[in-house]
Amino acid sequence: MQKWLKTTLISLLSLVLIVAVAFLIYAFNYYHAVDVSKEALVNEKTITTDGKLTILSPSTPSETGFIFYPGGKVEHIAYLPMLEKLRQNGITCVLVEMPFNLAVLNSNAADNVFGKIPEIKNWYIGGHSLGGAMASNYASKHQDQIKGLILLGSYIYGDIPPSNALTVYGSLDGVLDKSKITYKENVFVIEGGNHAQFGNYGPQKGDGTATISSEQQQKETVDHIIDFIKRKDKS
Repeated sequence: MQKWLKTTLISLLSLVLIVAVAFLIYAFNYYHAVDVSKEALVNEKTITTDGKLTILSPSTPSETGFIFYPGGKVEHIAYLPMLEKLRQNGITCVLVEMPFNLAVLNSNAADNVFGKIPEIKNWYIGGHSLGGAMASNYASKHQDQIKGLILLGSYIYGDIPPSNALTVYGSLDGVLDKSKITYKENVFVIEGGNHAQFGNYGPQKGDGTATISSEQQQKETVDHIIDFIKRKDKS
């Protein structure tokens, strides 16, 4: 009996070890930011860090804040260039660094944001790909705190009315399951854009080849986000 129990325990421990090693190999094989230096961008006035949060503050104090969840297995700073464009347009942005670059491991990360910037009255949350799905899940459970949801290369997940969500994706996106976008309100397709170019991390496996630059795709995305936020802030 003892021999059987010992053998079973060894087998279980071996299985746990194999699963743990496999997960670490998977998690550490992620997309690194390309041509983005957090050190070069961070300064005392506009971009600061607070633990796992990178806060981009506009020069004029803002009452509108945007919490952003990065895409799965993408280094979070890859989204700083796009968020910097939003900051320059008067929106306070909070970029969340996720455990192992996977938002699914901390979908409630937004809980740690609200108290840090109490002057924000209108909170939006969103993200790219898996990050968008986790942001959507959070928004559906905190609709009293979240004014709007912003999805890039993602779709509504949870009980969120399309009127409270913005969905943006590239026409050449080879990763997004477009059949999940069963709604039409506030949906915008960027012609020539793909899945990866919402961030600066290079090509993504399975994605289409974009026919526009990442700068153009991000500019159009920022324009859609600003229009959406302006409309929601007035409502």
